[in-house]
Amino acid sequence: MLLPKGARETSGPREPRSYKEQVRQRLFVLLQPVTVTNCTIERFGEPHDGGYLVCANLLDSVQAAYSYGISGYDQWGCDASRKLEVPLHEYDCFDRREPACPGGDPRFHAECIGPAASVIDGKPFDTLANQIARNGDAGKRLVVKVDVEGAEWNAFLLTPDSVYERIDQLIVEFHGVEDDRFPAAVEILKRFFHVAHVHFNNYSCDPGLAPFPAGAYEVLFVNKRLGVVDGSEGEWGPHALDAPNNPGARDCQVSGK
Repeated sequence: MLLPKGARETSGPREPRSYKEQVRQRLFVLLQPVTVTNCTIERFGEPHDGGYLVCANLLDSVQAAYSYGISGYDQWGCDASRKLEVPLHEYDCFDRREPACPGGDPRFHAECIGPAASVIDGKPFDTLANQIARNGDAGKRLVVKVDVEGAEWNAFLLTPDSVYERIDQLIVEFHGVEDDRFPAAVEILKRFFHVAHVHFNNYSCDPGLAPFPAGAYEVLFVNKRLGVVDGSEGEWGPHALDAPNNPGARDCQVSGK
């Protein structure tokens, strides 16, 4: 089993794993990348935090882009809109600044993603399925990026299969490693997607979360309709196009297979 870089195996008996350790281990195994042989990696977004890797050559059929959790900036979404020449739907109910996107086609929504349509503390939430349908995109091929500080888990658990079938690539920054909802959500996603790449966010490095080196991590999911795999485990990274989210701090990645 891989250990975070810098960690060492210890000899002799050890205490039985706690429940949280078992959850972390299960989640870590589920997120083992596979080798997607027909993927040409490209970086969309900012040079550091806000940049994510995609399989650029597998986005040709995408008809709309969705970007959740933008905090007033969204170079990822703008790159997707301009390069793919598609509309971009941006969602954030906490930061209602609308990012500029010269040459793109952005449509900002002051709303957040959630497990159900609701209003919480005056902020509107709705499901991924409802938001896509409301925009007239229910039958379209999509690329979706989600970075919503932990709200992703419940949203994914309750998203219908028909939505996942239409998403060509799903890019997620997950937050957290110790709740048993998390493996359940990833198991659902893996019915539709290959895990093509994982990058750990060095704003959240924490050796106490082993085998995870950090509590937040970016995952590239490629729809199984598109991704070709050879059965081999992929590299944990980092990829040459990865960059530390915080360029001023030490990085924390795992490497190897």
